Amino acid sequence: MNAPDSTAVLERQLLLQLGDRLKRLRKSQGLGTVEMAKRAGISRTTLGSVEAGDPGPSIGTYLRVMSLLGVSGELALLAGDALQPAPAGSAAARSRRARPIVQVTVSTDESLHQVQDLQSLALHEEAVRLVRVDPALLLQAQATLERWLGTGSSRSSGLWHEWQEILRQGKWRKVLGRTRRAQELRQASPLTAVLPAQVRQGVLDQVGQLRKGLVLGDPKIETPA
Repeated sequence: MNAPDSTAVLERQLLLQLGDRLKRLRKSQGLGTVEMAKRAGISRTTLGSVEAGDPGPSIGTYLRVMSLLGVSGELALLAGDALQPAPAGSAAARSRRARPIVQVTVSTDESLHQVQDLQSLALHEEAVRLVRVDPALLLQAQATLERWLGTGSSRSSGLWHEWQEILRQGKWRKVLGRTRRAQELRQASPLTAVLPAQVRQGVLDQVGQLRKGLVLGDPKIETPA
């Protein structure tokens, strides 16, 4: 099985940071979740997903929320011509002045346990992706869970019983969120045990890069085609 795409964890972290920023902006403007959802024409659940950096909501939903919070211009910049090369033959194209380089550093905050949360979330997203296409891996996770339950009483027993339902019914959203309960479930998870070593190491390597801080826009860094 292939390792995760080299930018998968980076993209996940960018969404998490965007969600956090939108949540802070909403609160700074004195808007509650009910009012914000009403203005955006979405449910509170969907708004919660946006503020959690969930990849599920459409880009249109994100754009509506950003527009209401006054930051849609940032997407407009990306969609427009401002970042495009100057037309051939124009004065700008003939200029010898170095083009400005926009750089953004993406990293995780150790003090807020972001590294652990991101790593756990990324590992589970990869595990869910694999079990959806390979039922044998799902059976493997269920067997692991039953073995744990057979060991007797444990502080994690309640979480393990909840995992039985998650695995049986495929309720993956319960463990891929940013709620306290989702974090607790991931800590007692039988799911990551099914990850091949190559896939697991790929996620850990990407998280390690973000731990150091990854600079986007650095001309020395090659971006995937």
